[in-house]
Amino acid sequence: MCRIYAGTDPREYEPVTRSLRLHGAVTSIRLEARFWAILDEMAEGEGTSTPKFLAKLHDEVLELHGTVGNFTSLLRVAATIYLGSRSPAVAHELGSTPAVALAGVGHAAVAPARAASTASTNALIR
Repeated sequence: MCRIYAGTDPREYEPVTRSLRLHGAVTSIRLEARFWAILDEMAEGEGTSTPKFLAKLHDEVLELHGTVGNFTSLLRVAATIYLGSRSPAVAHELGSTPAVALAGVGHAAVAPARAASTASTNALIR
C-alpha cells in the first residue's frame, strides 16, 4: 500500500535552506526540496522570482492577520493548497486559478480545500 510513498526519492525530502530578505532583514527558510520545487513553480506562475513571491506572500499574511506565526508551515500548507487547486474538485471550490486558491490561505477557503483535498486523498488511497 505505501510503496508509492515509500519509494520516494530521498532527494525529494532532503532539507534545503534558502535565504531571502523580508522587510530588509535576511532570513533563512528550511524546507524539503520538493516543497521548494512547488514554491518555484508557484512563483513562476505568478511571473516573479521565488524570493519576491515569498516576500509578497509574507506581506499579505502580515496585512491580513497582523502577524506571521510559522511562515515555514504556511509555505508547506500553501504548496498543498496550490497542488490541490490543480484538481478539478478543489479548483471548483476555490476558484479557477492557483492564485485565487492562495488568496484563501487565511481561514474561510481552507476548510473547503481541506475537505476536497481529503476526498481526493481518500480516493487515491482506495
